[in-house]
Amino acid sequence: MGMTVNAAFIPVDSLRRNFAEVKAGMRPKEAIEESNRCLYCYDAPCIKACPTGINIPSFIKKIASGNMKGSARAIMDANPVGATCARVCPTEELCEGACVLNHSSKPIMIGQLQRYATDWAIKNEQNLFTAGPSNGKSAAIIGGGPAGLSAARELARFGFAVTLYEAKEQAGGLDTYGIVSFRLPQRISLWEVEQVQKLGVEIRTGTKVGIDVGVDDLLEQYDVIVLAIGMSKVPSLGIEGEQLKGVYDAIDFVESTKTEITEDFIGKRVAVIGAGNTAVDAATCSVRLGASNVKMVYRRTKEEMTAYDFEFEFAKQDGVEFEWLSAPSRIIGDADGNVKALECQAMRLEADEAGGRAKPIPIEGSAYLLEVDAVIKAIGQTRHLPLIEQLGLEHKRGIVMVNTETYQTSNPRIYAAGDVVFGGGQGEAMVVSAAQQGKLAAFSIYNTIGARRELHG
Repeated sequence: MGMTVNAAFIPVDSLRRNFAEVKAGMRPKEAIEESNRCLYCYDAPCIKACPTGINIPSFIKKIASGNMKGSARAIMDANPVGATCARVCPTEELCEGACVLNHSSKPIMIGQLQRYATDWAIKNEQNLFTAGPSNGKSAAIIGGGPAGLSAARELARFGFAVTLYEAKEQAGGLDTYGIVSFRLPQRISLWEVEQVQKLGVEIRTGTKVGIDVGVDDLLEQYDVIVLAIGMSKVPSLGIEGEQLKGVYDAIDFVESTKTEITEDFIGKRVAVIGAGNTAVDAATCSVRLGASNVKMVYRRTKEEMTAYDFEFEFAKQDGVEFEWLSAPSRIIGDADGNVKALECQAMRLEADEAGGRAKPIPIEGSAYLLEVDAVIKAIGQTRHLPLIEQLGLEHKRGIVMVNTETYQTSNPRIYAAGDVVFGGGQGEAMVVSAAQQGKLAAFSIYNTIGARRELHG
């Protein structure tokens, strides 16, 4: 059932309630019954399917036996953002998709059990890890998202003195600011940040590297740097009317809902351009802010959309409509400079001769108008080129090149992980993959410079 509302007076409090977490956590009885369904497979396929390699049978067995702290530790040890991933991972494509019970009954609800264990740790204010004895080495992490936090946590456990630089007011990256509250409450991400901070990692928020602190200063001050800056803004559509009032960047738009709820969308008609996870987040946020109609406009078909299946289903349940094979050609404004319509063109898909993705081609004379009051752009994100260039790193259009085993960049003292290296055949941009890369980069640093002191005294 959709959440579409009429434009009658809606108090902000009721809009705020729309942003409460949608999915309830498991109750203890349910969690124990589900845990007991697990076969605790030897050589379990669910472990192989988890990008961070969580020992899933082990954490589930610990729930069954009542060892909740041990369960949370098993999860968070492998995945420093395990509480977030319990909520946002495409589990049906990963661990649950690999569960052997898919063939006979239904898979174990691994994501839900993971949330049950980590929620217990949060509620009971558990400190799960301790820092390692100092190895005399220092590391700077640039960016406090999943990759940066994971690298920071692992390095602290290896005995490094770690300082993390974060441009925003709080660390956590997309987990804190870019994933809608009704799927991931901010407090979950901030607990993961706190777990890292409690290991003695110094987190300097509101600090932009390359602006507030110089690149050369970092190279001089620290033995090693991990670049985990993620991505930047949504790019321009390159069409007429983008400067009108009522045109939004999806990343900024979702972020704004994390801190305050606006009444500006009540009764409005909204077009979201794009079909990735951020586009779905922008569309479902619009519905929850009281929009009367929300359409996602995408130049390809449903088969090519990059949003996860569960995201697409979520949008449909919220009453979001879809304009497939449709590309925006101009945004039309009224006399006051407000958005009043979006002109679109019908597209057809043409096979790519090189075997790549099918190309959308405009159909001549097919222009039509969608009457809308707001347009939200969600067509991917640009790269942080100025900083990458200041660091002097080898990159392809802003995708930093790394050794895929060590995560070393073209400067051997700088490692990179997460969205800054995703793309161009270097991994898929999931929170869980970014966390794993941060972990692997830290392990590689430890093997290269951290362990050296221990070996040579």
